[in-house]
Amino acid sequence: MTQSSSLNRTAFSATLHCLTGCSIGEVLGMVIGSALGWGNFAIIVLAIVLAFFFGYGLTMLPLLRSGMALGAVLPLAFASDTLSITVMEIVDNLIIVVIPGAMDAGLGSLLFWGSLALALAVAFVAAFPVNRHLISRGKGHAVVHQHHGHH
Repeated sequence: MTQSSSLNRTAFSATLHCLTGCSIGEVLGMVIGSALGWGNFAIIVLAIVLAFFFGYGLTMLPLLRSGMALGAVLPLAFASDTLSITVMEIVDNLIIVVIPGAMDAGLGSLLFWGSLALALAVAFVAAFPVNRHLISRGKGHAVVHQHHGHH
């Protein structure tokens, strides 16, 4: 396997990890906000906060399970995920907002879920080169991967 292939594979994995956390946060935020009757702005803010929470959480969990202290894990999670999650959240929320009727379609609507799926797919494409660049520089998820299996 070439170094470029390995870099692409690691960046893909890191971006997929980011997508998972962002997706959980986005969906949960939209469900909670909608159930509480909140407006679109409040729902988006909640979804973003939860996307960061779950994105960081998915990075921290295996490190904490390996025996690392929370004080050591938090800065690693912030350093490895902040830029990727930020890019993903900007892209996916902009897409949801610009698709006519997507935010007002409601959770039972194909328009809403289709728009969210499209937005997250485009956000993945936008975040991949960010993760690839960070990893190629020894930053981002490259830092976290150095600590996997730590005891």
